Amino acid sequence: MSLPLAGLTVLEFSQYLAGPYAGLRLADLGARVIKIERPGKGDACRQLATKNLWADGDSVLFHTINRNKESFAANLKDPADVATVKKLIAQADVITHNFRPGIMQRLGLDYESVKAVNPELIYGEVSGYGDTGPWKDKPGQDLLAQSVSGLAWVTGNGDQPPTPFGIAVADMLCGTHLAQGLLAALVRKKRFGVGAKVNVSLLESILDFQFEGLTAYLNSDNELPERSQIANGHPYVGAPYGIYATANGHIAISMGDLKTLCDAIGLSGLEDFYGVDGQFFERDNIKATLQKHLKNRTSGEWLQMLEQGRYWCSEVLDYEALTQHEAYQLLGMEQTLQRNGASLTTTRCPIRYNGERIYSDKAAPKVGADNERIQQEFAL
Repeated sequence: MSLPLAGLTVLEFSQYLAGPYAGLRLADLGARVIKIERPGKGDACRQLATKNLWADGDSVLFHTINRNKESFAANLKDPADVATVKKLIAQADVITHNFRPGIMQRLGLDYESVKAVNPELIYGEVSGYGDTGPWKDKPGQDLLAQSVSGLAWVTGNGDQPPTPFGIAVADMLCGTHLAQGLLAALVRKKRFGVGAKVNVSLLESILDFQFEGLTAYLNSDNELPERSQIANGHPYVGAPYGIYATANGHIAISMGDLKTLCDAIGLSGLEDFYGVDGQFFERDNIKATLQKHLKNRTSGEWLQMLEQGRYWCSEVLDYEALTQHEAYQLLGMEQTLQRNGASLTTTRCPIRYNGERIYSDKAAPKVGADNERIQQEFAL
């Protein structure tokens, strides 16, 4: 399969997650992504392990987000190495970095400096909170971004403390936005022959993620939303929206007409709350009654009733149940990578191209693994 970004060269100065996630997606779509890493230790994510999982000396997290890339080791504090890197930049299409504000300027690798070397270069910059303001030097870390953005505050039930997502959602969204911005800049370059600087931040990405809630807040006289005490799925959405316990597990019940729901599951006593206003303003009373009723039967029984009543619902699965389910297995989301005898299973690119799934079994590189080949190919 001929991938759409074949022939594109990306230099990745980024570490950890957001920037490398953008690079991963570009690599999956055919770009050649070369990580520029410090000799020896390389990307700090190599030593950032989730659940203490390692493969061939690097964290499984690093392998997951840096597969399908190359590595060029260079000491950016050494003028000779910086000069070599600039020769590489002169032949690249895109570079990305997520250094703290001011560092690339000190290295002589800021946008204005490298634009002199390559005027059509697309320059991607990731920060935590932008390059100005009181938070510009605050650590750009996912949990911190979730916390200051309001996201943790609207998640969880009303009697619970603020609850973060169980994944690095700010990093993943920011990386996705970076990839989008870079691709848009590449289209512009193709049309007009000009480069561009693309800026994204964890905070702006996680704020955009909440555009629905923030818009509601900004257009309701800045009235703060209240989380449901029971089954809080969305603080601005009325009952029955949420996740409920059953006799043997949990089910998710989406938005919809309360009468239709009650008819489907044989629940009476909520007739006074029928209608949009009742479902919102009596949200917790409805959810408490609903939760008590749903405890009486299994998830499978309720799902059958709800589906027969044409009410939107779903089972709630853990990873074990999910990966054993036929619906998951038919997607073919898994692929296996190997490096020096170490093997790990991870997910594939979620995008299909001309109907085909995109797989790549090229493992993440060792630090500097491609130096000799890159030096020869680019005449460094």
